[in-house]
Amino acid sequence: MPSQTPLETVNRFCAEVINAHDPSAADGLVTDEFAELDPLPGQEPGRKGLQAWLGGWFAAFPDLTWTNDEQLVEGDRVVTRFHWTGTHQQEFMGIAPTQRQISVNGVVIDRVVDGQMVDSRMLMNAFSMFQQLSPAQ
Repeated sequence: MPSQTPLETVNRFCAEVINAHDPSAADGLVTDEFAELDPLPGQEPGRKGLQAWLGGWFAAFPDLTWTNDEQLVEGDRVVTRFHWTGTHQQEFMGIAPTQRQISVNGVVIDRVVDGQMVDSRMLMNAFSMFQQLSPAQ
């Protein structure tokens, strides 16, 4: 069976892990030694660290939906401009639930080798996210 292209791997990760809210589905798509080049607050290293962080994200935003708005591929790298939406229903990054629907955009650069994601750099619009979660709204 031919290996997946980097784009196919990234899109499977978005569909089967993020939009299906299933961190365990990363087992076949992400290497054990996965490196988040700009780790999210509280994210531990490796695939297990990514899966744990994702589990907390999905709990905080149980209706989370991720959309790939634009993608570019260069060799083993996939650049994705994205946005995600969700309702903040549990604590997230130290912020008590607000019950607010938020929308956050950003760019992620994933590197894929032999059908598995080996590293990633996600640059999310954290300022906008925190503004939307701010109790002062």
